[in-house]
Amino acid sequence: MTKILVDAVIQAKLNAPEGLLEVCDISGQTLGYFVPVEKNGSVAPAPSPFTREQLEEFRKQRVGKPLSEILARLQKS
Repeated sequence: MTKILVDAVIQAKLNAPEGLLEVCDISGQTLGYFVPVEKNGSVAPAPSPFTREQLEEFRKQRVGKPLSEILARLQKS
């Protein structure tokens, strides 16, 4: 792994509370993304693109077939 040392100005920007940061060159071209490490050494989870309400709706949806039906079909083949 290659390490890049940054000065205090860049470090302050990388420690921003937003979490995931887009790193760009001087022309604005994206070089990559940076996820800061928490003080305890863990990486903060990326924010979900879904609201809590949407996640609850997803959990309520029942799609697919029961496992018993899938296993019965597999035993027939």
